[in-house]
Amino acid sequence: MSGQDETAQTVHDALQRGAITLIDVREPAEFGAERIHGALLFPMSTFDPTMLPQDAKKPIVFHCGSGKRSARALARCAEAGVAARGHMEGGLGAWKAAGLATVTIDPATGAVRDGA
Repeated sequence: MSGQDETAQTVHDALQRGAITLIDVREPAEFGAERIHGALLFPMSTFDPTMLPQDAKKPIVFHCGSGKRSARALARCAEAGVAARGHMEGGLGAWKAAGLATVTIDPATGAVRDGA
């Protein structure tokens, strides 16, 4: 049940094809400030692998800010016997470094900016 490290571009491409379920394990405030379009929030502070959506056609890939929490989530899934494909190396930082779009909130107006 152990997963693999995946690059931001690989995750992006799989997400665009609808081939994965992307799970963000950051905390709600982090998710609210900036997120990947299409990612679902399952914060590490309340993480329960048995509550993750399971769809054999859309395996789970985790991400966080840097890759540390997502690796921990992947390990917790393995311990619980819950299938997961992997986690994104470098997290949201790697995603942004690759030039991939995020959803953010404009602090001046509160408007949502969806770069997806």
